[in-house]
Amino acid sequence: MSEFQSLLEARGIGKSFLGIAALDSVDFSLKRGEIHALLGENGAGKSTLIKIFTGVYTRDRGTIHLDGADVAPGNVGEAQTLGIGTVYQEVNLLENLTVAENLFLGRQPRRLGLVNRREMSRRARALLQRYGLDIDVDALLSSYSVAVRQIVAIARAVDLSGKVLVLDEPTASLDTHEVEMVFAVLRQLRDEGLGIIIITHFLNQVYAIADRVTVLRNGRLVGSRDISGLPRMELISMMLGRELQHITREQQASDETLAPGAAPIRFSGYGKRGSVAPFDLEIRPGEVVGIAGLLGSGRTETAFLLFGIDRADSGTVSVDDAEVKLTSPEAAISKGFGFCPEERKSDGIIGDFSVADNIALALQARQGWAKPLSSRQKAALAERFIKSLDIRPADANRPIKFLSGGNQQKAILARWLATDPRLLILDEPTRGIDIGAHAEILKMIGKLCADGMSLIVISSEIEELTAIAHRVVVLSDRRHVAELRGNEVTADNIMHAIATPTTPEAA
Repeated sequence: MSEFQSLLEARGIGKSFLGIAALDSVDFSLKRGEIHALLGENGAGKSTLIKIFTGVYTRDRGTIHLDGADVAPGNVGEAQTLGIGTVYQEVNLLENLTVAENLFLGRQPRRLGLVNRREMSRRARALLQRYGLDIDVDALLSSYSVAVRQIVAIARAVDLSGKVLVLDEPTASLDTHEVEMVFAVLRQLRDEGLGIIIITHFLNQVYAIADRVTVLRNGRLVGSRDISGLPRMELISMMLGRELQHITREQQASDETLAPGAAPIRFSGYGKRGSVAPFDLEIRPGEVVGIAGLLGSGRTETAFLLFGIDRADSGTVSVDDAEVKLTSPEAAISKGFGFCPEERKSDGIIGDFSVADNIALALQARQGWAKPLSSRQKAALAERFIKSLDIRPADANRPIKFLSGGNQQKAILARWLATDPRLLILDEPTRGIDIGAHAEILKMIGKLCADGMSLIVISSEIEELTAIAHRVVVLSDRRHVAELRGNEVTADNIMHAIATPTTPEAA
């Protein structure tokens, strides 16, 4: 790649929110005629960095040079004028307008003060022909596939900007054929000298399209490498922050802890197109099944299917050897399922409600809103779990938004424990909490397992899974690609399974 000239250079970029560093002295460079993948797990700083490049945020520290000139875009319009355009996962175009109207929105050609629709259509056809797209530009954008809409959005961004194109998860909703359509356009733009930054969580696609990769972790630069000389295992180690090593499980789970004779919960051929490919999964009483994979691999999508948030379009579920339908969370709760979501603040708690009200929510939902729990029942429930889980401060009437992350997580766990679930799904149960609360929650998982509860634990912390899981299911590119059991559950094996290329079929 040495023949490419530097196009975009960022040095020492820093950005903080409320005193918390989102980016800490990050360097980044983009060459002309290069597709550069920007990777990292949740909270790595990827979105913050591209928002600084595109004028959504202003940097606190550092410098940005575009074509050798110092730039500081104050808004998206300024970034576009400088030559930096953006296309997001959810195409930011208007589906109720025509293709031509979307391409030239805000800059329509005019004649005698009126929009010259004939000229606009002519320009739109000429613009899209550059990308090999021969469509009716006077048809509504909504009449075309997601892939076509992505190409239209790319065409508009490049026509507006023309130097740097930033793509945030552009293929998340596309099938294999549609991905290749978009990639063909990106390769063409690269060959024409455009610099392209792409954020994606699909490793297969990184190796298929990218020339270089930069990895961020916890707001800091891990490194930039040419993709051609970067083994998958090394890239995953960069993203997860650990070298490949054998790790001994401190609390090694064993089949001896499982409840004998009890029927497992079985998911057979269960899946949803565009979300997770069909999979088989069996969870026995007293068993912890871990789910591992990189961000975007299908971990949370799997949880949403298991809890009825998303409806499967294939497969069956059986509980007590009888087939059941999980058409909604209410149906899952009625079968004894519980779910602690990854996004605690947005999906888990109701911030202005008291601790007592938050703990009572699931039990109230199962009982039915026509039979409200009394204030005395809520208070007794809250007192029981505040004491048993050591929720602090021990004030049931305090709005839950004022509790620490670890104590909010305990309250969400209390909510589901109050329903005495047979299956508890925990999505990143220890993310963003302090070391003490982290240890307490892992200890609690072990106790629940010993009491005969079935648990599914989704975690990006591999060592966490090796410590508590009887089995680990590994996901990659929205497919369940491996299942590790017993002594197979090591960090080495999990990372190898994540790194193994998957088939190109779409989920």
